[in-house]
Amino acid sequence: MFRRASRLLLSLVMLTSGAVIGVGATAGTAHADSCYTWNRTLSEGSSGSDVTQLQIRVAGWVTSGERLSYDGQYGARTAAAVKKFQAAYGLSADGVAGSATFSKIYSLQDADCTPVHFTYAELNKCNSDWSGGAVSAATAKSNALKTMWKLEAMRHALGDVPLTISSGFRSRACNSAVGGSATSRHLYGDAADLVGSPSLCRLAQQSRTHGFSEILGPGYPGHNDHTHVAFDPSPYWSAPTCGI
Repeated sequence: MFRRASRLLLSLVMLTSGAVIGVGATAGTAHADSCYTWNRTLSEGSSGSDVTQLQIRVAGWVTSGERLSYDGQYGARTAAAVKKFQAAYGLSADGVAGSATFSKIYSLQDADCTPVHFTYAELNKCNSDWSGGAVSAATAKSNALKTMWKLEAMRHALGDVPLTISSGFRSRACNSAVGGSATSRHLYGDAADLVGSPSLCRLAQQSRTHGFSEILGPGYPGHNDHTHVAFDPSPYWSAPTCGI
């Protein structure tokens, strides 16, 4: 609680400071963030690694069935996702990522770049080094970070209710131990199994608008006790009990 209160105070100070020194809608940076700092305003036509970093953080703000690419190209889809992010947090929804947008992102992330309501430990209850899956340890951890930002968007859209993750990344050994599919997205680090409240059907239904291409829930074999969300290159949704 102290950490988040401090972050809120820092955000207020940054916004006030921005007003004093003349940082306006076209300013690109709000402050030096310990995770990542944007140094310019981004809008349609921009490209680069800073666009990719932005895409990671707004990929959960898309339309039903849409997936935002992490390609470093600020196109119409990225602008639309930025607009939804801005609207969700009470900012001017113009699709341009400037000082106010970056300040909000800074307030939502911890020093390791994870969103404030999720941790790497929640996405990896298998081992400490992310090894042994279907991709390199670095890729698995990177995929988990992208998943967390989508979950952060989903959490906020649901009214900032806590989301409980029962399983995330699994090595092949961990996956085998729980009887997981040999092709499970858990092996890639981009999957999360959600339990508790909101209801499993509510979670499955909501996840459709947060960039998850694989959604499995109640009514699908082996998924009556959790809702599974992932980023699968071959989209597939099935939660018959929930109308999906």
